[in-house]
Amino acid sequence: MTLAELLSVLGPGLSLPADAGGREVTAVVQDSRKAGPGALFVAIRGFRTDGHRFLGQAAAAGSLAVVVEAGVVADNPGAPAIVVPDTRKALAALAVKFYDNPSLRLKLVGITGTKGKTTTSYLVKSIIEAAGRAPVGLIGTIDYRIGDRIIPAPNTTPESLELQALLAEMTEEQVRYCVMEVSSHALELGRTEGCVFEAAAFTNLAQDHLDFHETMEAYFGSKKLLFAGLAAGKTAVVNIDDPRGRAVAEGTAARVITCGMMAPADVRPEGPVTYGIRGLSFTLQTPAGPISIASPLVGRHNVYNVMIAAGLGIALAMPAEAIALGIKRMRAVPGRMETVDEGQHFGVVVDYAHTEGSLQSLLEAVRSMAAGRIITVFGCGGDRDRTKRPKMGRAALEGSDAVIVTSDNPRTEDPLAIIAEIEAGMRENGAAVGDAAGLAARSGGRTPYLVLPDRADAIRTAVDIARDGDVVVLAGKGHEDYQIIGTEKRHFDDREEARTAIRKRQERGGKQVGAEH
Repeated sequence: MTLAELLSVLGPGLSLPADAGGREVTAVVQDSRKAGPGALFVAIRGFRTDGHRFLGQAAAAGSLAVVVEAGVVADNPGAPAIVVPDTRKALAALAVKFYDNPSLRLKLVGITGTKGKTTTSYLVKSIIEAAGRAPVGLIGTIDYRIGDRIIPAPNTTPESLELQALLAEMTEEQVRYCVMEVSSHALELGRTEGCVFEAAAFTNLAQDHLDFHETMEAYFGSKKLLFAGLAAGKTAVVNIDDPRGRAVAEGTAARVITCGMMAPADVRPEGPVTYGIRGLSFTLQTPAGPISIASPLVGRHNVYNVMIAAGLGIALAMPAEAIALGIKRMRAVPGRMETVDEGQHFGVVVDYAHTEGSLQSLLEAVRSMAAGRIITVFGCGGDRDRTKRPKMGRAALEGSDAVIVTSDNPRTEDPLAIIAEIEAGMRENGAAVGDAAGLAARSGGRTPYLVLPDRADAIRTAVDIARDGDVVVLAGKGHEDYQIIGTEKRHFDDREEARTAIRKRQERGGKQVGAEH
C-alpha cells in the first residue's frame, strides 16, 4: 500500500510531502537497524533508549518517512517526518493497517490476570484442538506457537508491530483460533490496540509489577482495559470469587460468564472436588450442562484454571465433549508445577510462582500431596517490585517446613541486598540457620531458613537434605532456562540443576546428607 493509504489510519491533518504519499511502503519498523528502502520508521520512546535518537540511521537506510512524537526534541530526521501525539498508539494503528487487520480473520482469545494465564491458555488451546479446530495459535509467557511450530517469546505479549505480524502469519497458515496471554504492560502500553477479541478472561489479581504500575489500582486499571474494549456480542469470562471480579464483570459491554466455587457462578463445581497426586476430578456445572472433569493438573488453583478454560470453551461454542477431552489431555505446562523424576523417593516440583499469592497457592497444592516435609527454594528478581520481597518471605515460611533463600534473576541489583529485603519478612516467624544441618528441625515453632545466594548450591542442598516423602519446591523461575546477573544472561535451568543434583546423590547411594554441609 502507499504511504498516504497507510497513514490514513492516523487521522486527517498530517503533513506529508506530495511526492512521498504515493510511494509504496515495504515495511513498518521501530528498530532503525531493520529499516531499508521503502520502510516507515516509527520512533518509540522506550525504557532504555529513545528511537528519536536513530532517525538519521533510519533515513540513511532508505526509509520513506519517519513518525515522531510531538514535543520530542530530535535531530534532523533526514526524511519526511510525520508528527503524532503518541508514537506507541500510532505504531499499533499502523501495524493493524499494514497487516490488514489479522484479528478479524481469526478468533482471538485473550487471558489476563496475575496468576493462571499460562496454564489456562494451554487448556483452551487443548480444548480447541480436541474440537478438531487445529491448527491453533498461542501467544504467551513461555513461547509463541503457530500450530506445532514454536517461536521463542521475548515478552508475554509482543510489541504491537510484532503481534500484528504474528497474527498475520497465523492467518496465512490457516490458523482459525489464537489464544493469547495479555499482560498488564501490554494493555497499558497499547500493544493490543486494534485487536478484536472474540472472548477474554480474568483469572485473578494479586500484587505484582508495582515497579511499573506503582499502585494496585493502576495495575487493575490496566487489566480492565481488555474488558472495556470487548464489544457487545463478545464474551467475558470472569473469576467472580476474586474480589475484583465483580468490577470486571460490570465494566464490560460483553456477555459475561462467571466462574467460581459456589453458586450463583455460571461455571462451578457441582458436588465434591477430588484432589490428589494424580490430578483433579469433579463435575462442572456450566451453561452448556454438566461436564465431567478429569485433569492431570493438581491443586486447588488449577480448579480455577479449569473453570475459566471451560468458560472460554463455552464462549467459543465448543462442544462439551471437546471441553472435557481437551482438559483431560492437557498435561502440566513447562515450569508450572512441573515434576522432576529420576526415580528418587522424594518429590521435586519446579514452578514459576514469583508473587506472594502464587507462592501461597503453590505451597497449598504441594501440601495436599506431600507425605513429608516441604523444602522451598526461592528468591526474588532484581530491578522489579521490591515491596513483594518480604511478603514472599512470609509466604514461603508459612507454607514450608524449611526454606532456602537464594537468587532468582538479580539483574543489576546486589543479590545479598535482595535477600536482605526478603529476610525482613521472615525474621518474626523464621529462624535463620548457618548450614544445611540446621534445616532439620523447628526451634520454638519457628521455621528454619538458610541463605545460599548461589542458586545451583541452593538446589543441590535442598536435594541433599530431602528425606523419603519430602517435596522440594523450586519456585520463581519455572520454565526459564537462564539467569540474568548484571546485564548478562547465563544459561541456567532449575530442572537441569535438580536432575544433576539427584543423580549425584544417587551415585553416593541415595543417602540424605544434609548434616554433612
